[in-house]
Amino acid sequence: MLERVKAMNITGYSIESIKDPTGILSGDRYEFYLDIDVDEDDELYSENGIKLRVLFYKNEDDERILNYHFLVNQSGEVLEFALDEDEEKVVSRFCSDNISQAK
Repeated sequence: MLERVKAMNITGYSIESIKDPTGILSGDRYEFYLDIDVDEDDELYSENGIKLRVLFYKNEDDERILNYHFLVNQSGEVLEFALDEDEEKVVSRFCSDNISQAK
């Protein structure tokens, strides 16, 4: 199920399991690209659409967002916005619930 994040809707996603090049963290890392639908009156809105790139970590005892960036579709331009605490919880839960789809 796709989640609503306040004025943002997660309308689709892709996920890929990634290797930890440093070996610092045990556990697994995943890269999510969440397609975000944002209201036109929101400052995050772009005519080209928005994606949220999320690096997510999971092991036996812990799972969390390592970092994230909002990106403009097509150009890949990074937007300097942050999720609020509630939005971050929803995104984290979404990632956790969809790890099984990783390649």
